[in-house]
Amino acid sequence: MLALEGVGVRSARALATLDEVELGDHVCWRVDPGDAFAGARSYVADGALYGDKVVVIGSLGTVAVRRDRLPTTSVILDLPDRADTDVMLAAVRRETRAAVREGFRSVRVLAERIPVTAPGDAEELLARELKLDEFAAESGAIVVCVFRTAQWEASTLEHVACVHPQETGKRAARPAFRMFSTGTDSWGVDGVVDSECATAFNAAVRAATRRTPTVKLRFDAVEMIDAAGMHALVDAARHLPERRIVVEGANEIVRLCWDLAGYATADVPVVMAA
Repeated sequence: MLALEGVGVRSARALATLDEVELGDHVCWRVDPGDAFAGARSYVADGALYGDKVVVIGSLGTVAVRRDRLPTTSVILDLPDRADTDVMLAAVRRETRAAVREGFRSVRVLAERIPVTAPGDAEELLARELKLDEFAAESGAIVVCVFRTAQWEASTLEHVACVHPQETGKRAARPAFRMFSTGTDSWGVDGVVDSECATAFNAAVRAATRRTPTVKLRFDAVEMIDAAGMHALVDAARHLPERRIVVEGANEIVRLCWDLAGYATADVPVVMAA
C-alpha cells in the first residue's frame, strides 16, 4: 500500500465541494438529474495538482469527464460489471500498487455505483460499500462514489450515505449516524442511533460481522443511542452464530442506558466498554 504521511484520523464530515477531499476519504456524491458534473472535472484535475493517480470506473460519459481533460497518467476501467465490488476493488488495488512504483502520492478514484440489489436488501449493498471504505482507510486512497438519485430508492440512498464518512451533493438531511473503517475489523460510529435509523444501523453492523467473528465498534463520537438502536445492535450480533461485538469509547450515559435496558449480561454477545 501507499506510504502516506498526510493521512490523519478519519472523521465524518460534509463536503461543500470535492475540492475539500482528503487522503483516505470515501465520499457519497448524490447527483440529481440535470446536475452538471463540473465537480467531477475539478476532482480529476486536482489529481495532477496533488500528484495522485486518477482511476475512473466506467465510461467517460458516465461521469462527464472528457478524455482530453484527463491527466495523461489517468486510467479508465470500463469494467463489464461495475456492480461487482470485488472485481472493481481487485482492479483498483492493482492500480494502487502500480501507483507506488510510479511515485504517485495516492490513488484518486471516481466510480459510479449501480443498483444491483432488490428493494429492502440493504445488507448486501452496505457490505459492498464497507469494503470500499475499508480499502480507502487502509490505502489512503480517495474514493468518490457517484449515485444518480433517479436510479435509486430514496430510502436506499439514506442507507448508503450512512456507510460513507463523507458526503457531498444535494441531499435531504444529514444521516443521523455514519459508520466507517478505523482499522482491521474496527468501525467508528458517529452521530445518533435512534428509531429512525435503527434499520440502517442494523444492516450496517450485520454487513460488518459477515466476514469476522469479532467486530469492534468505536462509540467515541456517538451522541446517543436509544432503545431501538440498542435492540438493532444486539439483533445484528445475534444474526449469525458465534458473533461478538465489542463497543469501545461509549460515554457514561450510553453505558448507563445499556445497563438499565438489561443488555449487560453474559447471554448478550455485545460488550459495552468505556
